[in-house]
Formats: sequence, structure tokens, C-alpha cells
Amino acid sequence: MMNSESSPLFLPDPKALDVTVLIFSGASLMCVASTIDPMRAANRVSGSTLFRWRIVSLDGQPAITTCGLPIAVSGSFDASEKADMLLVVGGFGAADIARTTFTAHLRRAVHNYRMIGGIEAGSWLLGRAGLLSGRKATTHWEDMEEFTAAFPESDVRPDRYVIDGPVFTSGGASPTFDLMLHLIRSRFGMSVALDVASVFIYDEAHASSDAQPLVSLGRLDDVHPKLAVAIRLMESHIDAPLTVAAIARRCGLSARSLEKIFLKAVGEGPGRYYLRLRLKMARRLITDTKSPLADIAARTGFSSAAAFTRTFRQFEGRPPSALRASNR
Repeated sequence: MMNSESSPLFLPDPKALDVTVLIFSGASLMCVASTIDPMRAANRVSGSTLFRWRIVSLDGQPAITTCGLPIAVSGSFDASEKADMLLVVGGFGAADIARTTFTAHLRRAVHNYRMIGGIEAGSWLLGRAGLLSGRKATTHWEDMEEFTAAFPESDVRPDRYVIDGPVFTSGGASPTFDLMLHLIRSRFGMSVALDVASVFIYDEAHASSDAQPLVSLGRLDDVHPKLAVAIRLMESHIDAPLTVAAIARRCGLSARSLEKIFLKAVGEGPGRYYLRLRLKMARRLITDTKSPLADIAARTGFSSAAAFTRTFRQFEGRPPSALRASNR
């Protein structure tokens, strides 16, 4: 694989790209679609073959997505096969796969591709194979903290997607769609990219460096411009929560005005919404990590493990220890 810091396939070139898409069970159906459908649409709107792709799994069996739908594959991953690009689409369980011999196969395969991309949890597999060492990278926002700790030699960023030379990583379904549109625009021109976006009525493409939010706000500015500001403040202060008065002050509002905005837009006050946001993060850490419950309590802004357990039980109907036990 190239050592150059340039991104070889994100340059104007009319030649068709040969792409291998390696999908793992546990991947999101939306991530799979965001990876493959833009290529299909590019071929359709251009009336020519801009992409040729082959879908494979590790063992040649259909990959089962998180919603239960299987993805048909044409065979198993062969580290000796060559193509222009390898896209590794991972999801739940990718961190475990990253500890298997697959990463050795991936290391051997890198010389057979001009570029390799990790889609969502596929970034874990690239990281375990050593492909992110000394490079900028990203992953899904839910895994950002653990990913940063796992790969200290990488420059991990909360961006939607990151391209660093011959390696790129993407944080989820929507960022992957943005990434594929960027590839199409860079390689085949703006006209083709606009036509592909129009096929899916997709009109809000983001820059790669746009941060991944905990809460996807859509068009909340149409509801009230200060609502999005308040929620962004909340999600950036999960471990050290701000008071509602402090949030209102930073938004240029009174606490009473902020309360009215939240009640009208989301059906509950800002304090309760903020607490649910913290508990949502805690729930994800309980089910998806092995972090001690006391650490999770601290990371989500609770003064003690006892206070965390008490609040969690009130909202979830069971203590955090019971939720962790049910996910073993």
C-alpha cells in the first residue's frame, strides 16, 4: 500500500474503481447501504460503470446485520486478492474480532489495495492491524473514548470521517454517505455527486471535519435557534454537568425561557432532558464496555456510585448491575 500522505483515489480520474466490501455480522444495515448504494447510484446516473464491487464476509456466509437482515456475499475474504479499495464494515463485536488472527490477514492484504477504509467499527479492525499508527482516524462517537485509549499512537478525532493518505475511517451511516459522496465528487466530478445525492433526496452533506454529535438535531433551528445550542452544551458537559441556569445564561436566555422552549419542543424540561442524556450515555457504557460502574458514574456526572444507582433505577426500573448482568 502507498506510503504517500496523498489520498490516491480521491483525485480526478475517469477510470472505474474495483472495490472489495468486507462486511461483518453485527454491522448496521444503514452503514452497509451508505457504503454500497452510492456506488450503485453513481453507475446509474452516469450511465457507465464507475464502480465495480464485490461483497464478501470473513467466512463466506451471509453477514447478519443488527436488524436481523442477512447480507448476501459472493465469497469469503481472501487476503491475496487485489482491488483498488477495501472497505471494512464493522459493528457490534468488531472489537472482539480485532483480537483474532484476522488482523494478521489484514496486515498481509494491505499491499493489494491502493486504499483501505474502516466503516464505523471497522476502524477497530484497522487499528488492531496497525494501519492507524501515526495516522488521523475516527470511529463512532459511542466508542470514541475507548478507541482513543486503545490506539494512543493514532490521532483520534471526533470528525464524521477522516482521510489520511491511503487510509480512511468513518463514524457511522450518515458520515459514510458523506464520505462516498466526497469520493464520487473528487473522482468523477460535482455533477455526478449532485445527481447521486438527488437520487436519495439527500441535501445536507457535511464536511469531514464536522464533529459527530451525541444527539442528531436535524432542523431544530427551525423550532428555536437556542435549543440546539443548549443541547450541544449539555452533550459537551456529560461528566461535569452544568446547571440549567448556567446553560440558559450561555444561550442568552433566562432559565424560565429555556424551560418553556424545551417543554414546547421536546415535551420535557431541560433538567430532565439533560439527566436522560447522561443516563443514555451511562447505559451505553454499561452494555458496551467493561468499565467499573463507579467509573461510569463519574464519567456521566454523578457524585457517587450510590447516587448513580439510585437515579438509574428510577429511570430504568432496575439497577445498572442488573442491566450489565443481562448483557453478559
